[in-house]
Amino acid sequence: MTQNLVPLDLAELIGVEEIEAAAELLQGVIRYTPMESSRPLNLMVGGPVYLKCENLQRTGSFKIRGAYTRISRLSDAERANGVVAASAGNHAQGVALAAALLGCEATVFMPVGASIAKLTATRAYGATVHLHGETLDESLIEARAFAARTGAVLVHPFDHPDIIRGQGTVGLEILDQVPDVATIVVSAGGGGLLSGIAAAVKARRPDVKIVGVQAEQAAAWPGSLAAGRPVRLLKMSTLADGIAVGEPTALTYSHVSGLVDDLVTVSEDQLSRAMLLCLERAKLVVEPAGAASVAAIMAHPEMFAPPVVAVLSGGNIDPLVLLHVTQHGLVAAGRFLSLRIEISDRPGSLARLLALVGELGASVVDVEQSRLGSTLALGDVQVDLRLETRGPEHRDELLQCLEAAAYHVIDHR
Repeated sequence: MTQNLVPLDLAELIGVEEIEAAAELLQGVIRYTPMESSRPLNLMVGGPVYLKCENLQRTGSFKIRGAYTRISRLSDAERANGVVAASAGNHAQGVALAAALLGCEATVFMPVGASIAKLTATRAYGATVHLHGETLDESLIEARAFAARTGAVLVHPFDHPDIIRGQGTVGLEILDQVPDVATIVVSAGGGGLLSGIAAAVKARRPDVKIVGVQAEQAAAWPGSLAAGRPVRLLKMSTLADGIAVGEPTALTYSHVSGLVDDLVTVSEDQLSRAMLLCLERAKLVVEPAGAASVAAIMAHPEMFAPPVVAVLSGGNIDPLVLLHVTQHGLVAAGRFLSLRIEISDRPGSLARLLALVGELGASVVDVEQSRLGSTLALGDVQVDLRLETRGPEHRDELLQCLEAAAYHVIDHR
């Protein structure tokens, strides 16, 4: 999709030497995150697939790389005025920790609906947090106003060369850890991480294919690339709040349009299934935005020539959201079935239904019986069942057997 697009003249592309300098600066500050092999993804792709575990980075995401690089290069006078940032959570934590390490005060504006876990962690790193606006863009407007009032330096989540230089160090590590990598898959919001990795990797290995991934319900890049310039989204709604950015900037657009080979989008179901795979099979907690790269591989394995590296960009997720997304992933994977059935309101009817379900090998999560359904015939009751199944084939078998046993299934999902 993005091949053959010419970079804008508004910004020069970051050079690999600048990213190497950032890597030296970050030594002893960040973690050299592990690279884990993924057998399930290997089988899908037909070759090696590795997970670059930035979810295990300090603060739980790659953001500390860019934030520390940016703040460390401020003058003493600039640092004395403090820094300000806007973030849904990961950048907030990166800025908060970087500022604390460098003896600088940090103020962060977060959307009102920001994850409680990310909000609590940001405050724990020492930042002053204000909740403002419904979206990251609205928080960013307030952060700019704060900077104008106080003289604090705005540390933008992606629109600064030092941010891109810091994030690009992920690309250098990938080349060191998987020297024969053929494809790198990276989640994309504003494009800072994608830009940095592409700048680092393409300078050393121009043959490596770089693929960006967005949530299809918050995908600003396809329209921007089609228009030849950054274009603002009118609305966004996605579980992947970490990559829900309404518009790229000229700086990131120039890098992505000039260096990235392709960009794909993934659905909410695909994101939840990817998170479930990371949790179950890799034993890794990954947030929806961090799992976007895995979601793309699962959805379109034929697109990715191995060896493949999927960057898990973050692992900061509220436990309640994790529970919801895990259940959603089970449904999407055909391993969770909700049924609404009408049965006769006679003694033993419910017991016979549950016995049949048990014989068919399903596990009952919960059951609710009601006589108040508006469409119920006199003498019938409505039963809501939630079942764990072994997968799509087992799910279909259950429905067929219930129908064969003359049960009236009025809804299932």
